[in-house]
Amino acid sequence: MSTTNDARFWDRSSKSYARSRISDQAGYERTLERTRALLKPNDSVLELGCGTGTTALRLAAGVENYLAADLSAGMIAIAEEKLAASPIPGLAFRTATAEALASESVRFDAILGFSYLHLVRDLAGTLRSIHALLTPGGVFISKTPCLGNMNPLIRVALPLMQMIGKAPYAGVFSAQELSGLITSAGFEVLGTERHASKGKDSRPFIVARKN
Repeated sequence: MSTTNDARFWDRSSKSYARSRISDQAGYERTLERTRALLKPNDSVLELGCGTGTTALRLAAGVENYLAADLSAGMIAIAEEKLAASPIPGLAFRTATAEALASESVRFDAILGFSYLHLVRDLAGTLRSIHALLTPGGVFISKTPCLGNMNPLIRVALPLMQMIGKAPYAGVFSAQELSGLITSAGFEVLGTERHASKGKDSRPFIVARKN
């Protein structure tokens, strides 16, 4: 399956995704709080895999410019409807990938990727694109499911669900492997936190700085 098919999957899922509830609201609020503390008022921020814009709408008012991107035009259309209903200066949505943006001249002080890295097909390549998109000393903040640390039954069921179109592509890696890949892409990992308020937390919040 190609990234084009990935986009089609998320286009089909966009409306149901927009209606879904956050499973751990307290953990999500903790992630927003920590992210705000890392962003500066004059920062230019890029969020990758922004979905329907929920996080962008919560964070954008605290920085100078905020571009939220997703490969799904369906997701972006819903995000733009939300923005039209509650305008925020400096916030824009765009259908784009890290790789496409890296070929342009724009650069960012901070890049965010929440529930994102496990969905990209070339993780090492995407991390290199993120590195290229950052200004010197810029920060990359991520929080994504590490399927390698989750129940093995999930890894068994996932391919079956993908075969019948009920699940998207998802890469399998552990938190340790993810940290190593981030380092290999030219970052210094500054810290790893766990924000879940219930159950085992397999979604590490990782803060890394461009070397």
